[in-house]
Amino acid sequence: MIRKLLLAATLLALAPPLAAQEVARGNGALLRGLDKVSGRTTDMELGVGEALRYGRLEVRLGECRYPADDPSSDAFAQLTITDRSRNVTLFSGWMIASSPALSALDDARYDVWVISCQS
Repeated sequence: MIRKLLLAATLLALAPPLAAQEVARGNGALLRGLDKVSGRTTDMELGVGEALRYGRLEVRLGECRYPADDPSSDAFAQLTITDRSRNVTLFSGWMIASSPALSALDDARYDVWVISCQS
């Protein structure tokens, strides 16, 4: 609960500068996954509306946005991450490339974060 309140407060603090920026929508996103057991990282390209399997997880990209005037500066991806073995949603929301810990997947084995949007 406290984590969600901190996230909401942080997003509100960021809202004025982001609202002033014009954003563009990407056709996909580049994500990176970490298997904490093996130490192996995997880069994953995912189109908007698509899903892929990463270990026991299903990662679905709803949308990817980035600043229109500086596409390489940041990425904001709306993701839904489900544990297929338990049929439980582990993450549903926006991940921000420049602040991966702000809104992160909470899983004992896997980390997934956003690298960039793709046109």
